[in-house]
Amino acid sequence: MSVADLPKIELHLHHEGAAPPDLIRQLAHEKRVDLSRVFDQGGGYAFKDFAHFLQVYEAATSVLQTPEDYARLTRALLEQSAANGVVYCESFLSPDFCGGGDVAAWKEYLAAIREAAERAEADLGIILRGIVTPVRHFGPDRAKRSALCAAETAGDWIVGLGMGGDETMGRQGDFAYAFDMAREAGLRRTTHAGEFAGPASVRAAIRDLGVERIGHGVRAIEDPDLVRELADRRITLEVCPGSNLALGLYPEMARHPIARLRDAGVPVTVSTDDPPFFHTTMRREYDMLAETFGWQVADFRALNQTAIDAAFCCAETRARVLKKLEMS
Repeated sequence: MSVADLPKIELHLHHEGAAPPDLIRQLAHEKRVDLSRVFDQGGGYAFKDFAHFLQVYEAATSVLQTPEDYARLTRALLEQSAANGVVYCESFLSPDFCGGGDVAAWKEYLAAIREAAERAEADLGIILRGIVTPVRHFGPDRAKRSALCAAETAGDWIVGLGMGGDETMGRQGDFAYAFDMAREAGLRRTTHAGEFAGPASVRAAIRDLGVERIGHGVRAIEDPDLVRELADRRITLEVCPGSNLALGLYPEMARHPIARLRDAGVPVTVSTDDPPFFHTTMRREYDMLAETFGWQVADFRALNQTAIDAAFCCAETRARVLKKLEMS
């Protein structure tokens, strides 16, 4: 079996960021919304840098307006993921986009997303769980509303709280109230750090938010003491190499720190982040890592073991996923 054909676990996927451009164009047509500036001549998403990426992302998301839209999106992203061998996925869902942060509206969106996910699991065998995700540049007050939505729906399907958005806006500690709400509701916790902000943002996330995982976290490599702390405390990094290359963090895969972090004992996983935006898939991520660092099937099986150990799902779901991995 080739490395690309292995069953895979993905822990860092933005729900809206996985929307196929064709679906967004179709929704824009149905709703008579002009999104011509969102796409390039080849039909893909067009952006110049990270700030522009956020603008394009939110413009594309603007046509996802109803629970049914999110059901269609859920089916589409799970079909893509399953086609790339993903057997378990955790995706970031924002109540800001799903009902404007209102708990009642959020529950309607969530019901539609879960129903689509359950159908995909029955049809395709892929298991999805959700991580509620405040958008950092929307500010701490809106993050509290998202955390309330998370707390009200915490359970076997909504399994965590994360935070995405612009890392340069505010401090991690500004969002401590929202993360405390999640902890009290029994939710696991992750946040974006160490991507465009440096190692200090990773330290702040651990210290001020009490997270168990870090989204990206790759710039921890710039601080040897932090690398040792991540390894000693077994704090898992949700690494998205293709995303990091597409957004200019590193000029080529050979310069990416994932192998050095792994060699230093830091638990690392591999994900796609916003795959159609960054022209990647989980198969492509595996192929790039194998080609660049010489990783073999055993390395990727170990990578998936790290991922399932770090997954936020319940023990029963973890056992079902492990069986899928053992079949390979």
